[in-house]
Amino acid sequence: MSELLDQLVRDQKAGLSHGITSVCSAHPLVLEAAVLQARDEGRLLLVEATSNQVDQYGGYTGMRPSDFRDLVHRTADAHGLSRDRLILGGDHLGPNRWRALPAAEAMAEAEVLVRAYVEAGFTKIHLDCSFACAGESLPLTDDVVAERTSQLIRVAEDAAGPQADRLRYVIGTEVPVPGGADHVLHDAPPTSARAARETLRAHHEAFAAAGLSGMRGRVMALVVQPGVEFDHHGVVDYRDDRTAELRTVLDDEPGIVFEAHSTDYQLPGALAQLVRDHWAVLKVGPGLTFALREALFALAAIEREVVDSSRLSHLVEVVDRRMLEEPHWWQEYAAGDERSRRLNRLYGYSDRIRYYWTDPETAAAQRQLLDNLEAAPLPLALLSAHLPSQYARIRAGQLAPRPHDIVVDRVRDVLRDYDRACAPRSKEYA
Repeated sequence: MSELLDQLVRDQKAGLSHGITSVCSAHPLVLEAAVLQARDEGRLLLVEATSNQVDQYGGYTGMRPSDFRDLVHRTADAHGLSRDRLILGGDHLGPNRWRALPAAEAMAEAEVLVRAYVEAGFTKIHLDCSFACAGESLPLTDDVVAERTSQLIRVAEDAAGPQADRLRYVIGTEVPVPGGADHVLHDAPPTSARAARETLRAHHEAFAAAGLSGMRGRVMALVVQPGVEFDHHGVVDYRDDRTAELRTVLDDEPGIVFEAHSTDYQLPGALAQLVRDHWAVLKVGPGLTFALREALFALAAIEREVVDSSRLSHLVEVVDRRMLEEPHWWQEYAAGDERSRRLNRLYGYSDRIRYYWTDPETAAAQRQLLDNLEAAPLPLALLSAHLPSQYARIRAGQLAPRPHDIVVDRVRDVLRDYDRACAPRSKEYA
């Protein structure tokens, strides 16, 4: 798989607008949508697990890296996507989950985390040591971040053993917070060219000091802020006029492209421009489960019209109740009066609902919703009202009128935009 990522980098350096979508989600229906999209388009599929989703203790999904790998493999096998079309990546691997601990203890946990990912077969490794630990203040210096990154690369190399040359690393110090901002944003200034050059300098020197000079050929991407972000009710859109100087930073780095985080909710034209401007890896996560939630809530509205009240799933009510009973995952993202908090909680771009789909009561309500609508006819007029794109595909014979398939197809709407931005009809590295 490393050679496919290497080809992507070479294409970018040759002036070709080629990119790849990084699917950052652990939801089974999102993974199914990603597999089907890659299969049908003849594309490579990059799926990444984020360190708070999947870790050595299970993360919020209850999955360890090997469990996530098995889930992705089962999904690919079930839907006819060859495993040699898959790349597994680890996102934000570092001390994030253990920031409350002193740095030495947090980094010890991060070492175990990285080892678990590499031993499970993950080959694209984003190392994020930009988080301050107990007693430290932000921002950490580039030198501290680079030194800790080198520490984790050493662990990854040891864990991979003779197969270490298959690993590809992503580094950076100006890394957007996973999952979107937890406060109202008015702007997201792009990384300065000077800061990006300083980041590269610090990492090259840290690699040399740690005896890892060969890493310069296996660091494939640098995370910088291109000026895109989202909060619970707004999106900062990409503007290429703000990144002209930043884009020159990699002119002297033949093996490195940019990786863009928080690209969720960017307009299709902005996604394509990002790829043209050398952000060859576009990460998307909450935007996918946001579309999933849209489809499920739309089907819940249809359910109220066609299913007897005694059998309703009450999906929206169940998930809202469970979020109120367990507010940890959303309360910092929803400010204002109760009406505003409810709107942000259930409908915000930050999509904090994604943390609750694995909750047993929420999962049971979702199953009941789909079962109810599988047994009842889906009136086309109601589909037109609530899910017009899926209605159109059903009318055209391109989509089965099954609730499960409709939900998956709504998620694929997002992936179609990314595919159009990332994938000109060349299959040189697909």
